[in-house]
Amino acid sequence: MKKEDIQHLEKLMNFLSLHFLKKNNWEDVTKTEWSYIGAEINDLIISDYSEKRISKKPDILGSNYLYEHLIINKLRKFQHNSNAVLSRPNLAKLSQIVKVLGYSNYIDFINSNTESFNFNDLRIDMNNVKQNTALLDRLAGCWYSYNRNLPENPLQAKDERIWRSAMEIYKSETTGEYFLERSGGDHHKYFGKVTAYSDYVFIIMNSNTFIRQRHFISRIKDIKEKLKNPEYKLHELHFISTCISFNQEPIALFEIFQKADRKTFISDSISFPIDSDEIPPSILKQLEDTESNRIDYR
Repeated sequence: MKKEDIQHLEKLMNFLSLHFLKKNNWEDVTKTEWSYIGAEINDLIISDYSEKRISKKPDILGSNYLYEHLIINKLRKFQHNSNAVLSRPNLAKLSQIVKVLGYSNYIDFINSNTESFNFNDLRIDMNNVKQNTALLDRLAGCWYSYNRNLPENPLQAKDERIWRSAMEIYKSETTGEYFLERSGGDHHKYFGKVTAYSDYVFIIMNSNTFIRQRHFISRIKDIKEKLKNPEYKLHELHFISTCISFNQEPIALFEIFQKADRKTFISDSISFPIDSDEIPPSILKQLEDTESNRIDYR
């Protein structure tokens, strides 16, 4: 293996560490945790085979493939001796891992994951107000965001598309802040900070390529009372989102965040026609009601 191959493999292992455990570095992941990550990936592989109705038996990872084959025999060996002769890992295996995480193949993953997020550039500060951490903890997890900007001419609506963005809200182990990472078309990535005061949720988000911030605000009525019930589940959030367009005009959009099950979560954006059967009826109804949910910014 060349040094470049090692760097690519390290990028993959760091990605898996962050994606499944929110740990920034593969070195911080234990053998048991690598076993857990392997099991999660296998579940995704099995689900993928089932959804595509592939008749042959899924080619799943061995229980210690990630830890023993990639960590111990590749990264650790190189770490101890940069001149060590190392065989390349099976490219098909690596591609299989990243495919179930939303990439076309291993090369696509390497080319796509070059972004670095500067969360410190994002600020949501409200002095002398206590954060609603109980609500923030309920927000942590995987979500899909259905967002659209329909044309003003209703006759064009059928030609418009709705994006279903995949995103995750999580608590930073180092700062205690709540972060958000969100997918876009062609593996474009967005990153943001989330906070909550009383029954309001605020998000400020930016992108690693577009220098334009987006702001989200949502209100959940009677949330303090709802949170007293340990059985209460937060399945859906309705946001008004504003951003600055390319011609510097403020645009307001209506978006719906819907909680997703991690085991069936697809970490990528999918674009649907507005009349697609794959959009939940309740969400379609909200998004089609342009009179009530689009703000006239002019």
